[in-house]
Amino acid sequence: MWITAREIEEACLANALFDAHHDDPEFGYRLLADEAARAGLRACDRWVWRICRDNQWWSVFGKKRAKSGKKPGPPAHEDLVHRCFRADRPNELWLWDITEHATAEGKIYLCAIKDVFSNRIVGYSISDRMKSRIAVKALADALARRTDVAGCVVHSDRGSQFRSRKVLRELHRHDLAGSMGQVASAGENAAMESFYSLLQKNVLNRRRWATREDLRIAIVTWIERTYHRRRRQARLGRLTPIEYETIMTTQVALAA
Repeated sequence: MWITAREIEEACLANALFDAHHDDPEFGYRLLADEAARAGLRACDRWVWRICRDNQWWSVFGKKRAKSGKKPGPPAHEDLVHRCFRADRPNELWLWDITEHATAEGKIYLCAIKDVFSNRIVGYSISDRMKSRIAVKALADALARRTDVAGCVVHSDRGSQFRSRKVLRELHRHDLAGSMGQVASAGENAAMESFYSLLQKNVLNRRRWATREDLRIAIVTWIERTYHRRRRQARLGRLTPIEYETIMTTQVALAA
């Protein structure tokens, strides 16, 4: 059986990718491609991705590929957003979701709520357990920071935390309109996922975290000091979320 030049080339590339993955398990396929190129083996991203996929060489920080077998539960609310993530004023549309990250002590969970008007994180909660309480605390934090929230649409996925009776009770008590997205739709809650992607790159993946407290402090510091006050966003006219809210709400007040 003849071995083609292409097969030899792919085997050499696979060896280089394996060595890079073994040295830095947190690298995704694009960074592995860069490492292979430094070794003199250049290849397109698609080819590298296929080799990594076939051999299950995924970043340790990437999303889990294995299915849990659990199906999303029935929605507690109708979808009031329909993937139209726009708002003309503060407290018109909030998005919330939960993300997790590992530390040497175990996982840490962050539930954050974002105001679509300014992309500001109006409330969040951090815990070592992913129970409904984390969503309730994030909502309480948002309500403590904001006023005139009656009628605000609060959109989430169909996670059990957001379908709990405790969360439904709090939404009803504060006259908030719950909304839940569709199942298996790539665009659902994309605006919230973009925030978590920034958090992943700027905080979570920067190093290995020894304790939950270290990571909690890093997350809070990045949200309050960097994301809110220093990171300018193209959608906001190169303003930070706090600058955008301050300018826009002032203009509305003057116009009135």
